[in-house]
Amino acid sequence: MFEPPYAAADRFESQLRELGHVVISPATVQRAFGVTAAELAALQPFWGELPPDGYLRDGGRYRFRRHSCFVAEGSRLSQVEHRAHWQPLDYNALHGGIERWFEPMRPEAVALPAWQALLTGLSRVASAIKGEQPWFIEAHQFRIDTTDGIGRPTPEGAHRDGVDFVAVFMIERSGIKGGESRVFEARGPQGQRFTMSAPWTLLLLDDERMIHETTPIQPAAEHGHRDTLVLTLRAGGFQGP
Repeated sequence: MFEPPYAAADRFESQLRELGHVVISPATVQRAFGVTAAELAALQPFWGELPPDGYLRDGGRYRFRRHSCFVAEGSRLSQVEHRAHWQPLDYNALHGGIERWFEPMRPEAVALPAWQALLTGLSRVASAIKGEQPWFIEAHQFRIDTTDGIGRPTPEGAHRDGVDFVAVFMIERSGIKGGESRVFEARGPQGQRFTMSAPWTLLLLDDERMIHETTPIQPAAEHGHRDTLVLTLRAGGFQGP
């Protein structure tokens, strides 16, 4: 496995500007977003009871998820009325063009201090790079498991999401092999590959500039799974049909 190319704590914003992507260590996440390891750990149990994703067009049963939406304006975070997740076919040829209704996040998770800290912290980074403005944030809790063999974190393949920024937090990987993260320039030859394993490692992408994917996972032990939190930040509003 290739280790994540962690950015220096005082360089991650400038690296995001320069390269369009950055990998941030758990310790830097805590410092940058003003959240403790204990506060982050309080979020992790909410990945243990995610409902199955009923929209997988490859016939798989390996993905479980919840989805909720928020608006961050400066230090203020508000949850919006539950809505469908929608992407155009241009960005998701497998699952685009349809409204996908997933169960919302648990209110107990959204109420935790770490949740506010992570989303407002990411919105500060986004505003520092693209200007102060409200950010429309979609939150996806994912579990990919290996009960049936192979699990596919990105069944749509290498893609962009049609937003401004994509944040992928590693929550846990257990009893698996594979699951390599790959990022490529959308309009250039450069790319990187690495495997995130430490809880609360963060891959942060400028979605206009980068394409990303995660390779399939296979079981290395019973109940193998890979848990992530994916947050997308978009200016101007949520995507919709």
